[in-house]
Amino acid sequence: MKTITRTLTLAFLFVFVSTAALRADANLQHARRAQALLGEEVWSQVIRVENDSRQSHYPRVVHALVFEMADILWFYVSSEGTQSFSLHRGRLAEEKADIAPLLRAINPGFARWSVVAAGRVRGDGPAVLLNGCFIESVVALRDRLLRGGEAVRPHLLSYYINTRTGLQGHTVLAYEIGDRVEVIDSAQAGKRFDFPALLARDAMKLARAMGGPRVANARLLPVDWPAARAGYYSTVAGATMANSG
Repeated sequence: MKTITRTLTLAFLFVFVSTAALRADANLQHARRAQALLGEEVWSQVIRVENDSRQSHYPRVVHALVFEMADILWFYVSSEGTQSFSLHRGRLAEEKADIAPLLRAINPGFARWSVVAAGRVRGDGPAVLLNGCFIESVVALRDRLLRGGEAVRPHLLSYYINTRTGLQGHTVLAYEIGDRVEVIDSAQAGKRFDFPALLARDAMKLARAMGGPRVANARLLPVDWPAARAGYYSTVAGATMANSG
């Protein structure tokens, strides 16, 4: 009996450790995919965080992407999506140099961290970025600007819906075109929605036009992609010069 019990215990531990390792690897692959989607124009770091808290919903090892956008830092982990990371506005250099206080603000158990060496997403890596609506919305803006598309006052619209399990958040891209506001939802394969421009500056009204009356909270975050605009105009200028002769 003792031998069987010990064998079963060892088998359980093996499965538990193997499952945890698989989850950590998948977490890392999602972080690397998120970094690849944002590209080199955006400052970012994939980090490995050790969680000492046994009461936390985070696993013992967390792989996350820290990136800069709209003058603050953001924290992406595939199990939850993207959340604001900075504790102050206007202190990017200081916060990049020491992210330990920022990590502890998210979870007191985040005691140790290190930057993960650069690497590519494996061939069998995730085809879809899990909980990646925030990052995908940023990328949608970049792609539109690179194609020369119009996007006046681009914003990320984040809204939260009441569900049986609590508030569920989602982020989409919104920008103005003439007297209309256009919204791109990455969760619906980049489907575009068109509304009167009157809604463009009212987060709750625009969010409820997208998510219905269950929307409990919403916010608009101004966002731009200067590097994309510069790259586009540079390409257009180069093409004009080449064609002018």
